[in-house]
Amino acid sequence: MTYDVARVRGLFPSLGDGWIHLDPQAGMQIPDSVASTVSKAFRALVSAPGGVYPAARQAAAVVDAARLAVADLVGGDPRGVVLGSSRAALFNSLAEALNTAVWLGSEVVVTRLDDEANIAPWVRAADRFGARVRWAEIDIENGQLPSWQFAELVGTSTSLVSMTMASSTLGTMPDVGAVATAIHAVNGLLVVDATNAAPYMPLDITALQADAVVVSAERWGGPQTAAMVFRNPETINGLRSLSVEPGARGPERLEPEAHQRSMLAGLVASVEHLASLDEAATGTRRQRLVASMTSLSEYLQRLNRYLLNSLWQLSSVTVIGTGERRIPAVSFTVAGVSADKVVRRLADNGICALADIRSRALEAIGVPDVGGAVTIGLGPYSTPYDVDQLVRALGSLG
Repeated sequence: MTYDVARVRGLFPSLGDGWIHLDPQAGMQIPDSVASTVSKAFRALVSAPGGVYPAARQAAAVVDAARLAVADLVGGDPRGVVLGSSRAALFNSLAEALNTAVWLGSEVVVTRLDDEANIAPWVRAADRFGARVRWAEIDIENGQLPSWQFAELVGTSTSLVSMTMASSTLGTMPDVGAVATAIHAVNGLLVVDATNAAPYMPLDITALQADAVVVSAERWGGPQTAAMVFRNPETINGLRSLSVEPGARGPERLEPEAHQRSMLAGLVASVEHLASLDEAATGTRRQRLVASMTSLSEYLQRLNRYLLNSLWQLSSVTVIGTGERRIPAVSFTVAGVSADKVVRRLADNGICALADIRSRALEAIGVPDVGGAVTIGLGPYSTPYDVDQLVRALGSLG
């Protein structure tokens, strides 16, 4: 299969603004199919589920369709898909729903590589219930998360490990499988934030061995909504219900707020968009997703190598973090130039990039002491031309 980036770019009307968008961490560009679906849904889905009339049945069908779409995305069961407004909200809900035995006298493990959305909820809950928080540290030389340390961090008192599948700033990907082996050996839970990896590769919750996986749709061009998928849907029944409805069953038990149904319609459209990235993909939606995301991954891996090689050729640029196994996200510094000034120069050249993203990983490496870091990322619409323009603009700083 061949990835046709020119065709894919045509699916994103916003690319007509003339800017080079290298800021997917702030949200991927939105395909026309997703924007149109959300717009139509705002006008049509005006009733709440639960009634017997057509509008109510249509609203209920959208919720079911969203669960099924996310299940196809991660290779899970729709009965285990919890929908929410954001990944932070979902992590907070899970922390609140966990049995108190998970917290009292126990330990939870979080990592410096994660985004704050997958750190703050666990730290707050541990403080509230008296659990001990243990930290998995990054290797400041290469920006990776060594898996060997989990043999020391995870013990009989460890009830939960929450970790990222990929860093949003460094791009590095830890060995989730090794951590799964360690935590499951003591009958603990493994929660994985796959938000940063989801836009770039096929996901398989069973292969990950995660007990729960969280994804956020705006990172792959969907609306601002998120989902948490339990590998075993029965796990939900052992959690405290957060719903205001006494009769809530299944994933509804962890959904305290009413759904924004227009957003869920857009979520379904965004998953369909991912499944159609490769025109040659056929079969079920799950099969098309795997084929399309594999094709996209191969294309972006090549483009990311070109990006890294180009940056390494600039003597004034220092790329933070190394390693072959990574998503196409990069942070770097420019000698003698603060990150905010670099980003302004890039903006002057029509390039969108981010400066000083809140990152415990970058802080641990000492990036704030050298003027901060610039963070960029590739999208399904990125091209070698975009990389060349970035390198040209950075070269003008030296």
